[in-house]
Amino acid sequence: MSTILVTGGAGYIGAHAVLALLNAGYEVIVLDNLSYGHRELVEEVLQVKLIVGDTNDRALLDNIFSNHNIEAVMHFAAFIAVGESVTDPAKYYRNNVTGTLTLLEAMVDASIKKFIFSSTCALYGVPKFIPLTEDHPIDPISPYATSKWMVERILSDFDTAYNLKSVRFRYFNAAGADPDGKLGEDHEPETHLIPLVLLAALGKRESIYIFGTDYPTEDGTCIRDYIHVADLAQAHVQGLEYLLKEGESEVFNLGNGNGFSVREVIETAKQVTGKDIKIVERERRPGDPPILVGSTEKARQVLGWRPQYADLKQIISHAWQWHNKQHRSDD
Repeated sequence: MSTILVTGGAGYIGAHAVLALLNAGYEVIVLDNLSYGHRELVEEVLQVKLIVGDTNDRALLDNIFSNHNIEAVMHFAAFIAVGESVTDPAKYYRNNVTGTLTLLEAMVDASIKKFIFSSTCALYGVPKFIPLTEDHPIDPISPYATSKWMVERILSDFDTAYNLKSVRFRYFNAAGADPDGKLGEDHEPETHLIPLVLLAALGKRESIYIFGTDYPTEDGTCIRDYIHVADLAQAHVQGLEYLLKEGESEVFNLGNGNGFSVREVIETAKQVTGKDIKIVERERRPGDPPILVGSTEKARQVLGWRPQYADLKQIISHAWQWHNKQHRSDD
C-alpha cells in the first residue's frame, strides 16, 4: 500500500484530498504548520498521522522522507488570499515558492519523483477567450498567481533535470463540502462567495456584497466556474494514479465547465436554505473579469475524470449541510 505525503492536509481542499486518498486505499501522512489548517480535522475526523511543521524546514522534510516510505507528494500548503498577496508579497513568495522549492529539493535527494501540485486558474490573468484551456496565454496579475506560475516553471525544470514527474491542477472556484458531512469549508477570514452567502443565511453576517452589477452578463454580475471540492479531490487521486502508472508531467484545468453568476449563487442559496439573504450592491472591484469559465476536456480525456456534483444546487446543499452542523455545535 502506497504512502502519500499531503502537505496542507489540514486545510479545506487538502483535507478533502486526504479523505479521497483514504477511500481509495492509500496510507496518508499530513504535514501542516496549522497557520490556517485545523488539527481536529486530521487527528479526529480523518484519523491519520499529523506532523506539525513547515515546508521551509529542510531538516524536518529529510526526517520525514528518511523515516517513512513515501511514494508521492500532494502539495496544498500555499497561502491563497489574492488581496493579501498584493499587500504582503514576501509572505507569498517565501511560503508558496521557497517552501515548494525546499520540498522539491528534499524529494529529489530522497529519490521521490511523483508530485501533485495545487495550482490555479488565476495564472491566466484576464481571459482572452472563454472557455479557458490549458494553452491560454499565462499572464498572472497578482503575487499569489505569480507564485503559482513560478512553481509550475520550477516543476518543468525539475522534470528535465531530475526526472521528477508532476501533475499540475489549475483550479477554478472550489466549493461545497463532503457529501457525507465529515468535512467543509472553514477559512479565517472567509473570502469565498458560497460560504459567505451561507454565513449570511445563518445570521452570522448581516448581508452579502455584490461587487459590480453592470458587467456584460445576463444579470449584470460576474460569472464564475464552481467545482465541488469532492470532485476536485477525486481528480487528485486520478492524477496520482496517472503518475504511478508512469505518466509524463502534465497540466490540467479543474472546473465545472459551466458558469454561474453571483446573483444565481445567492438565489440558489435562498432556495436551499429557505432564508432571506440581504444583498448590498457595491462598485466593481479592480481586476475582476466578467466571466471565468474553464474547459476541463483535457482532464476528462487523459485522466477519465468526470465531475459527480456539477449541479449548483447540490454544491450549495452539501455546503449548507456542513455549515448548519457547525452552527449547531457552535451554539
